[in-house]
Amino acid sequence: MRVLFIGDIVGSGGRETLQTYLPRLKRKYQPTFTIVNGENAAGGRGITEKIAKSFFELGAGVITMGNHTWDNKEIFEFIDHENKIIRPANYPPGTPGLGYTFIRSNQHELAVINLMGRTFLPATDCPFRTVDQLLDKIRKRTPYIFVDFHAEATSEKQAMGWFLDGRVSAVVGTHTHVQTGDARILPKGTAYLTDVGMVGPYDSILGMETEAVLKKFITQLPVRFEVASGRMQLNGVIIDINPTSGVAERIKTFRIDDEHPFLE
Repeated sequence: MRVLFIGDIVGSGGRETLQTYLPRLKRKYQPTFTIVNGENAAGGRGITEKIAKSFFELGAGVITMGNHTWDNKEIFEFIDHENKIIRPANYPPGTPGLGYTFIRSNQHELAVINLMGRTFLPATDCPFRTVDQLLDKIRKRTPYIFVDFHAEATSEKQAMGWFLDGRVSAVVGTHTHVQTGDARILPKGTAYLTDVGMVGPYDSILGMETEAVLKKFITQLPVRFEVASGRMQLNGVIIDINPTSGVAERIKTFRIDDEHPFLE
């Protein structure tokens, strides 16, 4: 069983890049399940129903979100009736939408959980206690479990990886938009990666125009960030899961940009 996960898709450039490469990536890697993070898809903040449908049409099975889930107000019109878009499960009870979902391919069913960290991000319920409670239910249904942990601090992400080692198939981080070089299988069989990276402008600072971000750091004045244009990049990860036990057997990152061209 193989999972293809593609990192935070940023703005129109990220969407166009996904449209270019996702069909080719699926032909190359033949994933059983495809997941994308779409919380930055609409102008860098949030997602619209039209964008979400375009991702599903490209072959995404689930769209995960993060701290920008609610930035595009249109989401309140559709998140409650779209069960393949999930927002962080540790938002308080009563929050619209779902924090996890299931997708099926032939005889296999994968659970996908979205969590958000609390370090340097808006206050939410504890992601560790939340996932603990969810796993009591989810593991009765399937041993194949993928977690997108949308968090800022590398220490918090690593802590989640160790906390869930042997209890889920994979813990992959999103949010920081920079792919990390620590892909590994933890001792009890959980695939782990601190951050999968992003899909969006290559000549940017986390997808935003460099001049605006530099001005913010240099002057500390309020600055409006806009999604950058120009050359693009795509970052993702492939995870192979044992179809019997749900234990991860292999994790491999990939990136596509001018220095790393896509090879069929």
